[in-house]
Amino acid sequence: MIHAEFPENEESRLATLHDLNILYTEADDNYDNITQLASFICKVPVSLITLVGEEKQWFKSKSGTDMCESDRDISFCSHAILKPRELMEVKDARIDPRFKNNPFITADFPIIFYAGMPLLSSNGTALGSLCVIDSKPNSLDENQKEALRVLAKQVENLFELRRQNLHLEKMRLELKSKNSQLKEFAGTVSHDMKMPLANIIITSDILKAKYGKNIDEEGINYLNYLKQSSFKLSNYITGILDHYESDTLTDSLNEDFDIHDLLEQIIDLLNINYDCEINLPAENIIVNSNRSALEQIFLNLLGNSLKYNDKEQIVIDISCESDFNFYYFTISDNGIGIPEDKQTEIFELFKVLAETDRTGNKGNGIGLSTVRKLITSLGGEISVNSEIGKGTTFKFSVKRNDLA
Repeated sequence: MIHAEFPENEESRLATLHDLNILYTEADDNYDNITQLASFICKVPVSLITLVGEEKQWFKSKSGTDMCESDRDISFCSHAILKPRELMEVKDARIDPRFKNNPFITADFPIIFYAGMPLLSSNGTALGSLCVIDSKPNSLDENQKEALRVLAKQVENLFELRRQNLHLEKMRLELKSKNSQLKEFAGTVSHDMKMPLANIIITSDILKAKYGKNIDEEGINYLNYLKQSSFKLSNYITGILDHYESDTLTDSLNEDFDIHDLLEQIIDLLNINYDCEINLPAENIIVNSNRSALEQIFLNLLGNSLKYNDKEQIVIDISCESDFNFYYFTISDNGIGIPEDKQTEIFELFKVLAETDRTGNKGNGIGLSTVRKLITSLGGEISVNSEIGKGTTFKFSVKRNDLA
């Protein structure tokens, strides 16, 4: 018996195999279907997807045998991987010098015939083989050989898909960790900054109340400006914190609620003191969704319709429809509108388009980014259509959960 030499790239080959994190994983129909098909096409009783490790070869999939692994130094596949791009066929192992006295030849189910196509990773490294086995001399015709090559390619595709999924999962976990750190940082900064700002606001009021008679008009204006700037910065910090805390909103459970009740509560929260007409959906449907997240979405969108409006009477129309999979909401207003070339930018974080709102304050570009983030987490999408001077319409969807 001749022991197979180690491939020249053995160290990197083993590293690639371990990076795939597939050794000793559970059975998978995607692989099992391939070994069953290989056995059927090649008309042999046994087919295996083998992975050649440091000391053992392990079978990711097996058809026609209960064996799970074997020693590498007696494996046929350790010879097959030495020529990564060639199909290795052993018609009768008993007369092949490489396998003379090999324990597999005298086993209860002897390996007499073997044909194996090496399985390559995306970087061309041979990780194992797709092989077919018989207990008697045999050979494959050209069609069977080509089928074995094609099936081996499908195994390689599964390997590559697994590698990409592992990479995406790693990136997801890293991103989750970074977002968690960023959220913690935002919370710390918000707390540490809002307290001094609150003190500035209170101090401004105290100065005006206690020393107002001794301060000229220009001084009073400075105090008012200081207070207004402090409120603006405080609201900006609150917006940042709300953006990063929006992830936790979608953690709450779904519940049933009627849309009119939700919207009426939101309108009360907005404390509108303008001439404003808000038309609720014609039909008061029952929605099964995340109420907290949907409330935040409507608060932002309705708040924008109120702030960015230059008409004497503000008019906002809200509609709601549903089909088997989604709820569809529309909010239309008669506000200042959004330039067409800017409508794709408004959902970007910190993107501010309008110079000032109805009260002369400038936005912070956080609200609509949070809205899109929440809607995406609820399985929906949002779009905008607007015309300068005439108004804006937001349409968004939310996935239904009551029919899941």
